[in-house]
Amino acid sequence: MTNIPDNMLAIEIVSKGNSGKFQPTQRKIPIPKATEVLVKVAAAGINRPDVMQRQGLYPPPEGASDIPGLEISGTIIKLGNQVKTLRVGDKICALVTGGGYAEYCLADERLCLAIPKGFSLIQAAAIPETFFTVWSNLFNRAGIIADETLLVHGGTSGIGTTAIQLAKNFGIRIIITAGTDEKCHFCLKLGADAAINYHTEDFVKVIKSITEEKGVNVVLDIIGGDYFPRNLKCLSEDGKLVQIAIQKGPKSEINLLPIMLKRLTVTGSTLRSRDLGFKENIADQLLKNVWPLFESGKIAPVIYKTFPLTKASKAHELMESSQHIGKIVLTIN
Repeated sequence: MTNIPDNMLAIEIVSKGNSGKFQPTQRKIPIPKATEVLVKVAAAGINRPDVMQRQGLYPPPEGASDIPGLEISGTIIKLGNQVKTLRVGDKICALVTGGGYAEYCLADERLCLAIPKGFSLIQAAAIPETFFTVWSNLFNRAGIIADETLLVHGGTSGIGTTAIQLAKNFGIRIIITAGTDEKCHFCLKLGADAAINYHTEDFVKVIKSITEEKGVNVVLDIIGGDYFPRNLKCLSEDGKLVQIAIQKGPKSEINLLPIMLKRLTVTGSTLRSRDLGFKENIADQLLKNVWPLFESGKIAPVIYKTFPLTKASKAHELMESSQHIGKIVLTIN
C-alpha cells in the first residue's frame, strides 16, 4: 500500500497582474471524490492559460483548485470509491481543471489516458491540453477534412506544433505564421506546407498568393486583436475562423460585409470550463484517432525545455518571451 504523506509541495500565486508571482508552499494533499483519482505527479505541462491565471485574467472555474496547471502525468496512488477502470499503480496523463503545479493532483477517471507506448512521463505531460484543444476545435468545431487548407498563427507554440502534426497526418494542407525565419524553418521540417514570417511578410498577401486568391478553409487563431479583420480576408468562401486565445487582446473592429458575402463562420471556445461529458468525448476521440499515431511514431509533442517545479516562475518567463518552440514542462521528483 502506498504511503501517502499529509502535505505536499505546491506552487501558489501570491500576487496577480503582469508582475504576478509564484511561491512554493505546503498544502494538504487533496482527497479524491467518487470518480477521481489521486496522482503522484511526475510532470506538468505549462500553457498560456496558466500565464493568464497568474496575471489575474483567467480565474479557475468554481470548484477547481487555485493552484495552476491543466495537464499532468504520473502514477495513480489512490482511487475514489466509484472509480471502475483504473488501478493504483497505473501510469497516466490527464487533463485537469487546475492543481497540476504540485507533487500530487486530482484527476477525474474519465480524463485519465494511458501513457502512449514508448513515451516518457515528461512527453506524456505535454499531450492533454493542446491535443484536446486542437482536436476539438479543428475536427469537431470547424469540421475540417482532408484536402482543405488551414492557417494557424503561432506555428511554434504548443498549439501550433500540435496542429501541424495533426493536419499533416489527416491530409490537411497547413500554413503557419511565426516570428523568425528559424521558427518558420522548424515548422516546415515538422510538416507545414508553407510558413510565413509575420515580421517580414504580410500574411494576408502571402495567403492570397499561395491559394491563388481562394483563401483558406479554416483559420485557427491564438492572437486576436487586430488579427481578426486580417483573418477574415484570408478565408475562402464558407470559411471558418476559430478563435481559441487572444494574446493581442479581445477587441477589434469588424467589417460585417465579408462575413455576409463569403458566408463566413466566426466561432471560438475555451476548454477549461466545459463539462466532464464534453471532455470525455474528446478523450475517447483522441484514444481512437491520435493514440495510434503516437504509438507508431508518426507524431509526438515537441518539448523545448523542462524546469523543476520550484522554478515555475522561470518557466513562465520563458513562455512569455515567446523564444520557445513547442512545450515547456515542469518536472517533479
